[in-house]
Amino acid sequence: MTAPDLNMLVTLDALLAEGSVAGAARRLRLSPSAMSRALARLREATGDPLLVRAGRGLVPTPRALDLRDRVRLLVQEAEAALRPAENLDIGRLARTFTLRTSDGFVESYGAALLTLAAAEAPGVRIRFLPKPDKDSGPLRDGSVDLETGVVVSDSGPELRTQALFHDRFIGVVRPGHPLTAGAVTAARYAAGRHVLVSRRGEDRGLVDEALDRLGLQRRIVATVGGFAAALALLRGTDLIVSVPERHTEGLRAGLHSFALPFTAPEVTVSLIWHPRLDADPAHRWLRGCVRKVCAPPSGHYAWPVAALESR
Repeated sequence: MTAPDLNMLVTLDALLAEGSVAGAARRLRLSPSAMSRALARLREATGDPLLVRAGRGLVPTPRALDLRDRVRLLVQEAEAALRPAENLDIGRLARTFTLRTSDGFVESYGAALLTLAAAEAPGVRIRFLPKPDKDSGPLRDGSVDLETGVVVSDSGPELRTQALFHDRFIGVVRPGHPLTAGAVTAARYAAGRHVLVSRRGEDRGLVDEALDRLGLQRRIVATVGGFAAALALLRGTDLIVSVPERHTEGLRAGLHSFALPFTAPEVTVSLIWHPRLDADPAHRWLRGCVRKVCAPPSGHYAWPVAALESR
């Protein structure tokens, strides 16, 4: 089938609104002869005369009367779609956003994000999904609106990113662990039994690279896919785990944290989204909310964010 010329809808709307060829021509800034030819094409396309002579004027046919309101609405919607987005009334926004985040984000920032969103847009619902991998497919196909994470070299080149916050790695052990007493040296740290966080199941991480530069090697006895699982293992063992400080703040309650006795790896966590949502007012609002809740407290130094999960 030949695709219809959708420009004809604008012409038809003008003819039905004006009820005359001359009036429609003035409205669309066309000559009367050009409008007459357009009416002929519309009659052929619809199979209806649309406007018929009655005395000195034209009157609409029943089909034209049936089309008038529908065509007017279609044209209005098309015009709205092609205009720049207007200011959004956030208070009346009713929409569900899907966020895919790394382990620890919901525990550390989820409550604050929900509180802020509820205060500004009570009709908004947020779905948090785990982020088991770096696949950008969900952003491309629209099943995920926004992600947080460490941007890697193989991330989709078309994706938009914005630095969210920075952090450093710290060490974590259970209360009463031998490392809670005395100075923590690089040698004492490396001599312990460690848990590695790696979603890809790798046997080394950024901390191991830092130890290599000191000529040290740690003993990894367990590998898990997320920070929550790693920290849970510490509570009943003498294991050691190195995690990003700010990103795991909500997970480390009751555990002992300490600064690593060597130059701590630093990573930046970013917001990641697909460019089709870049100009969407509601999505811009959501990105602003995430930035607000992740901003460091006033006077607090924001260490560059870490993520063993990025390995």
